[in-house]
Amino acid sequence: MSEPLLSVRNLSVAFHQGGATSVAVDGISFDVNKGEVVALVGESGSGKSVSANSILRLLPYPSASHPSGEILFKGKDLLKASDKVLREVRGNDITMIFQEPMTSLNPLHNIEKQIAEILELHQGIKGQAARTRVLELLNQVGIREPEKRLKAYPHELSGGQRQRVMIAMALANRPELLIADEPTTALDVTVQAQILELLRQLKGQHGMSMLFITHDLGIVRKFADRVCVMTKGKIVETGTVEEVFTNPQHQYTRHLLASEPRGEPPLADSSKPIVMQGSDIKVWFPIKAGLMRKVVDHVKAVDGIDLSLRAGQTLGVVGESGSGKTTLGLALTRLISSEGRISFVGKDIASYSFTEMRPLRNQLQVVFQDPYGSLSPRMSVGDIIAEGLKVHEGSLSYEERDRRVCWALEEVGLDPTTRWRYPHEFSGGQRQRIAIARAMVLKPRFVMLDEPTSALDMSVQAQVVDLLRDLQQKHDLAYLFISHDLKVVKALANEVIVMRFGKVVEQGPSADIFRAPKDDYTKALMAAAFNIEARPTPAVQH
Repeated sequence: MSEPLLSVRNLSVAFHQGGATSVAVDGISFDVNKGEVVALVGESGSGKSVSANSILRLLPYPSASHPSGEILFKGKDLLKASDKVLREVRGNDITMIFQEPMTSLNPLHNIEKQIAEILELHQGIKGQAARTRVLELLNQVGIREPEKRLKAYPHELSGGQRQRVMIAMALANRPELLIADEPTTALDVTVQAQILELLRQLKGQHGMSMLFITHDLGIVRKFADRVCVMTKGKIVETGTVEEVFTNPQHQYTRHLLASEPRGEPPLADSSKPIVMQGSDIKVWFPIKAGLMRKVVDHVKAVDGIDLSLRAGQTLGVVGESGSGKTTLGLALTRLISSEGRISFVGKDIASYSFTEMRPLRNQLQVVFQDPYGSLSPRMSVGDIIAEGLKVHEGSLSYEERDRRVCWALEEVGLDPTTRWRYPHEFSGGQRQRIAIARAMVLKPRFVMLDEPTSALDMSVQAQVVDLLRDLQQKHDLAYLFISHDLKVVKALANEVIVMRFGKVVEQGPSADIFRAPKDDYTKALMAAAFNIEARPTPAVQH
């Protein structure tokens, strides 16, 4: 065989802080051959991204160092390369796509300027020639009507469109190696499928090699040629995708393969009381124009939805970004205004004011998508969980509050002695457990769960799903579970609502919808989530 395009040999990465040294990557070795896709797989903290960033020397030096190793690209050791050589390699020979395009794109520059800057810097292309090339790249990555998008800023694009722009920037100089660091994690399942298909086509057209970093084994199975499994800074298994998936040798690999959310939701029980009911719920946002700012139209985020949810049951709300899922949840919990009837435990709360809703807030709780963003970094975990008790059960003594906090932590499987720590001292899965404990401490009847597992590794997802199911059975909770991850919804929800553009396209028992979806859009979601042969509906680009 010919020499690998990229050869990583015995690479170690250490971080030095406050006199202490921690090893994030410990003596790993792998190759990427020409035209090959190699997946680097593992959970958060395994060292995947640190390894990838080392290739282009993007780590925070000098706090980061390499105690050992070589990174050979076409025979040259990049760890020993001068800054001049690195500048020539970065963006030319090797490019990188990051997980979250919103933080990778400059919010102050339009799309044309950001892509043209790369062309000018590396190829000296300017003016009309640069614009022509930018349009060609945007066309290539599937941006429709690219002429209309040239002056758009990142915040004016959807998540899928932003990721396409990132890919266009990465391809601008026709690189030999593309490093993709979780490029589809933040995307809806159908958009994820589109981006993977786009990368597959571009790889075929340009003969690129790819290092694909992910924690999603489903993507690896469909996309990669070979796979390296990482945990605790080490590569514990390497092989072709077929070898690793059909005959995993290492215990950790077997653990990853068995980590998809499993189990069945509780059986629907029509004798249970109805906790939440909605009739013809509408949330329309006005579009104003002209000098007098007159309302000329409306964005119909939620447009005439009916639903009913009983105690001990879960209603799954699925659909892509912008479908109105979260807006529906916010309307039901009266966190935004809406039209239509909303009944909570028999009370019509649709017209309740903020003050009137306050006594009910302890029974209506919310768990958000990003626990790190929803937990105050300046408060200890104990104070975060106790905050609701101070508001809703102010007569409790400090000792009684502390006992309730300890109870809530035990309910979600955390050690009560950790209540003195701060959120940054916990892993992502532990932080989500803390967010659930904050909701549970008030002993609610209804919990809105807004994408509570989408930011978590697959094995942690499975743990959180099991936890939510246990808490539901123990306390007869009603869940509104909002997600674009159909595998998680299938494991939790009794009933499912499929939303698109603010409307319900399909609604019914979870088993029926997953077994035999009727609407083309639902079929497309299922195809993308479960790798079924079907074509996504092409009505709109994300």
